[in-house]
Amino acid sequence: MSEPAIKYRLIKKEKHTGARLGEIITPHGTFPTPIFMPVGTQATVKAMSPEELEELGADIILSNTYHLWLRPGEDLVREAGGLHKFMNWHKGILTDSGGFQVFSLAELRNITEEGVHFKNHLNGHQMFLSPEKAIHIENALGADIMMSFDECPPFFESYDYIKKSVERTSRWAERGLKAHQNPETQALFGIVQGGGHKDLRQQSARDLVAMDFPGYSIGGLSVGESKAEMNHVLDFTTPLLPENKPRYLMGVGSPDALIDGVIRGVDMFDCVLPTRIARNGTCMTSHGRLVVKNAQYEHDFGPIDDQCDCYACRNYTRAYVRHLLKVNETMGIRLTSYHNLYFLTHLMQKIRQAILDDNLLEFREDFFDQYGLNVKNPKNF
Repeated sequence: MSEPAIKYRLIKKEKHTGARLGEIITPHGTFPTPIFMPVGTQATVKAMSPEELEELGADIILSNTYHLWLRPGEDLVREAGGLHKFMNWHKGILTDSGGFQVFSLAELRNITEEGVHFKNHLNGHQMFLSPEKAIHIENALGADIMMSFDECPPFFESYDYIKKSVERTSRWAERGLKAHQNPETQALFGIVQGGGHKDLRQQSARDLVAMDFPGYSIGGLSVGESKAEMNHVLDFTTPLLPENKPRYLMGVGSPDALIDGVIRGVDMFDCVLPTRIARNGTCMTSHGRLVVKNAQYEHDFGPIDDQCDCYACRNYTRAYVRHLLKVNETMGIRLTSYHNLYFLTHLMQKIRQAILDDNLLEFREDFFDQYGLNVKNPKNF
């Protein structure tokens, strides 16, 4: 039997929570967990070079199968030698299946057992994506970790709809597993769905664990439900997943949600949040959210965050960054993006240290207090 493409090593479990310290070994290097993955939707993390990502501490990034399928196409990426060579990134890459993007086109798509018929959002052309097609594209892209093609129903859909969706997602997962051509070099994860329903999450996890995927994602969260509802689902979902394999919570990246996810046993996270808000001049700092474009920072010659030692904070002032953003200079977005990604990358380092020291709950309390969040009832970022 061939060796799996990735291996997960559990190093330590925190005494007082479900948090885990571990590492994942991939064909493109080993990275520690828990970890936050910057999102490089179109084979680039917006405003960042691969060298800068490595400098700020990123070990694995996410790219989007749907967008790369449309442009430039999986065949061109394969011709270039795969996504790593195409974008000159030598560490880990994870690709989603494209399912979330397709299902977000609610007015433009039709779901069948075979797959999803939808209109290309760029030109309106009719397209079709199935589990087999999604896996074919991901195999061509060559990421270290791939996602199964699943249906991501709205959190508040009816019970009957979500039950049918979970059953279809399980069937699609099995089809994708059979279509996977490179299990020795690319790890395919199953995605647990089920909305907010405990029995449906149990059913989904049971189906997927029986298929023995090398890792498991938790999908269908951070799609409009409250943080309390998300944490409630994680409370009963992560214990359903194997302890010897990684657990990935998709689409979550606010500081409070990262800490609360880790407490509930999650190992991997991704989100566009840090770079998206950076483009609007919003920075994550040790004292909470800071909108550096605001007029109050016009004459502020301090760093974005006085407790941060990232490149932006070491070299530039709030006044200068504000000026760049106000005159639409790209450098402003580059600096805020760098800072936000550094902030989350180093937050995860602190979380890993807190797990090692068995004081994650104390860390959470101190962080939430300084960040201006309600410790008992954290609000959205």
